[in-house]
Amino acid sequence: MEIQKDNQQAIKELLYKMADDALIIGHRNSEWTGLGPTIEEDIAFSSMAQDKIGHAYQLYLILHEHLGEANPDVLGFQRATKDFKCCQLVELPIGEYDFSLIRHLLFDYAEALRYEALMNSSFEPLAQLSAKIRGEIKYHIFHADVWVKQLARATEEAKARLQTALNEAFPYALGIFEEGEFEAELQAKNIFMGEKALQEQWLQNLQSFLQKAGLNLPDSTSITPVYGGRKGFHSEYLHPLLQEMTEVHKVDESAEW
Repeated sequence: MEIQKDNQQAIKELLYKMADDALIIGHRNSEWTGLGPTIEEDIAFSSMAQDKIGHAYQLYLILHEHLGEANPDVLGFQRATKDFKCCQLVELPIGEYDFSLIRHLLFDYAEALRYEALMNSSFEPLAQLSAKIRGEIKYHIFHADVWVKQLARATEEAKARLQTALNEAFPYALGIFEEGEFEAELQAKNIFMGEKALQEQWLQNLQSFLQKAGLNLPDSTSITPVYGGRKGFHSEYLHPLLQEMTEVHKVDESAEW
């Protein structure tokens, strides 16, 4: 797809929110390194965190090479907090393992559907990248499914803790699908299917999985989504995280991803 001037802002908005989501949750998940309940989980969360940060880099690279934005180092480490477009779900502290596991499930179910849809995007650089990333997300989904099922069937206490984490994270997860001002344009140009359609598929897939795990999907029609992140309004947790993330870059700007 040749990028028309009137399409650029729409594509930029889409790429920024995807990249910022991946960068922030990647750093959050990396905080489990050395703290996971098993050595295998240390490795798994560290590996998935590395994947997510890699996804962010590739998305920032498209912004730089195809849309004239700054290079990935600037986009990832030199923007103000208000300029980030991540949803608030990814900003939240890791909490207990059950919360991080549920957040991982909710976020990656959305990511899997998003990248699957974007494989057919008319914006060719994103379609090509999506085909590659979709394969990595499949592993993330498999990991989330196995652990949620295993813990939900372990003890009543474990199941109750997962359900509590799901209830707490769900309003934030709905914020993944906060619509931007270019939704109609993205759909009309066959760049992206749109957030409403994505959310509907996500709810269906989650419902099917959670029933098998013995957990209850909260009623999305009776819950107020936590919006704001896509427009630069963030939780109290993002700014300290960005300060921590950029420490190395501030000391050595030549440090690589």
